[in-house]
Amino acid sequence: MKKVHNFNAGPCVLPREAVATSIEALKDFAGTGISVIEVSHRSKEWDAIMAECEGLWRELLNIPDNYKVLFLGGGASLQFCMVPMNFLEKKAAFLETGVWAKKAIKEAKGFGEVEVVASSADKTFCYIPKDFKIPADADYFHITTNNTIYGTEIHHDMDSPVTLIADMSSDIMSRPVDVSKYGVIYGGAQKNVGPAGVTFVIVREDLLGKVSRYIPTMLDYKTHIDGGSMFNTPPVFSIYVMTQTLKWIKSLGGLEAMQKMNQEKAALLYKEIDRNPMFQGTAAAEDRSLMNVCFVMSEKYKDKEADFMAFAKERNMVGIKGHRSVGGFRASIYNACPKESVEALIACMQEFEKLHA
Repeated sequence: MKKVHNFNAGPCVLPREAVATSIEALKDFAGTGISVIEVSHRSKEWDAIMAECEGLWRELLNIPDNYKVLFLGGGASLQFCMVPMNFLEKKAAFLETGVWAKKAIKEAKGFGEVEVVASSADKTFCYIPKDFKIPADADYFHITTNNTIYGTEIHHDMDSPVTLIADMSSDIMSRPVDVSKYGVIYGGAQKNVGPAGVTFVIVREDLLGKVSRYIPTMLDYKTHIDGGSMFNTPPVFSIYVMTQTLKWIKSLGGLEAMQKMNQEKAALLYKEIDRNPMFQGTAAAEDRSLMNVCFVMSEKYKDKEADFMAFAKERNMVGIKGHRSVGGFRASIYNACPKESVEALIACMQEFEKLHA
């Protein structure tokens, strides 16, 4: 198998152990003689996987008992409307830090008043706004904790006078989180904890049932709580791979260990970006993401962008092209991205520097 360094922003790099176990389950799931993609989701063997997956979420994040954990379809994009449908009665407040926050804001406007308390759009979302005031009369305050396109991240669990709701699609399970500070945490698995096809939702149960509107059955969180995430057929393979990924995280020491590893990888790469005269970072230093490292060629070497992209590709660097809306480069160094890949990218940058600087 060809050795590559996978920096794709999503679907993400996954632990080799999780991939290998999942391949075996495709052939024979739990000794049933049936593939995991053929097994009945009502079987005892599948019930065991659902219970294990939820148990791992609860253990790794220390989720309180009054929160429910759901595994749904539709990606985080569906949550952009499910959240306001279930929680927005009069007004919602938002922190606008990038494309995905803007999409969430757009959907919420269809259900009530929306107040954007602060935005970093004035500088192409290269920083996280500070010193904003959260309105006390809002039904909830929505944040996007990590911005994959622009490479910024909220590194702490903020205090909020109203229910705090967070899209954690791309940094969930990368650090410890105080779940009790949030009313809802949601995200698509494919950015850090599994393949595309399953969405995680962690919701404080007492917050439900407060809006006056009719909520369609499939868009009501209560439906999926009552159905144990199996009101309809769940995305079984995606959940299976996610379970194996969470087992891998646990085996390495949990979220404290993940945070340390992620901080070390990011520090190495940002140090090289700051040192190397050919490159420059695009995010404010204090808000740099540990998951998505965004950078561009420095002004003097702007004409070398295509050359570096080709140079890196020749050295098996995959997925470092920046998002089409911003250009430049982006190295997504999620949990399962090995330190060796980061070191290989750094060596590639240094080699390019010797040839052209």
